Amino acid sequence: MFRSFLRAKLHLAKVTETNLLYEGSISIDVELLELAGILPYERVWISNINNGERFDTYVIPAKKGSRIIGLNGPAAKKAAVGDRIVIFSYGYIKEEEIQKHQPKIIILDENNNPIKIYSPQIV
Repeated sequence: MFRSFLRAKLHLAKVTETNLLYEGSISIDVELLELAGILPYERVWISNINNGERFDTYVIPAKKGSRIIGLNGPAAKKAAVGDRIVIFSYGYIKEEEIQKHQPKIIILDENNNPIKIYSPQIV
């Protein structure tokens, strides 16, 4: 049996841009994607701390080092520039691998720079 667990999280990301007329998705700085182990076009879930909105979409890479977190298409209506969001990536894990699983948590500052990175272990 497989179970779904948190794989990576970008916590307190700050929305830097919204583009309603774009095709859709969330743009994330490639450097942050690499740090979290999230791939372009991977499905992610987003929770907006400012207004409580929760939704899912897919990732598109933004320029490396830009610190862009951009909501595009209909997702642009779920947040405003300056809102703080949490970006979650989940994965399926075999029962026998659960005890070894360690998600990657990245806490970001107000400029989307990583200030803390850790991997808690499941007890």
